[in-house]
Amino acid sequence: MTVDDDATVVEVQIGRPPRAHSEVVARCHLGLPVVVRVPPRLTDGTPFPTLYWLTCPLATTRIGRLEGAGGVRRMEMKAASDPEFRSELEAAHDSYRQTRDEMLPEDDLPRPSGGVGGAREGVKCLHAHYAHSAAGGQNPVGRLVASWIEPLDCEVRCVVDGEMNPDWPNLP
Repeated sequence: MTVDDDATVVEVQIGRPPRAHSEVVARCHLGLPVVVRVPPRLTDGTPFPTLYWLTCPLATTRIGRLEGAGGVRRMEMKAASDPEFRSELEAAHDSYRQTRDEMLPEDDLPRPSGGVGGAREGVKCLHAHYAHSAAGGQNPVGRLVASWIEPLDCEVRCVVDGEMNPDWPNLP
């Protein structure tokens, strides 16, 4: 078995070449990328609001199930009914936006906009909130999602020799 480089692993995990060089900011217990930080301007010059991108197929699948079961709507309802949660969510958007904007010179226009995943407010995508949290951001939605999907407990690597590992289970 060879050890794949991060760029190859990420490409296999997301099913396509990344649109910009990205830095791994969170890894699983097997050492593979879980979250990458994407620059705010893609290789082709396009402004890109999503700073943290989830690559782990297990996390992506589990979060997709949460979203399919109304998870975004539930988080929106929680933010509407819980002032402390809403305040933490607004702070997460502000922090995300500030971190991303600091990566660009002030005169670099047009700039990406919005907070977590490009959302101006509220919850747009549980994947983006979880990625922000897994990358070390203080994100109340990401924290809740983590409590529902972790541990990311694969027994074998999802990517081996530049391909999805046929022994990697598609977990229920």
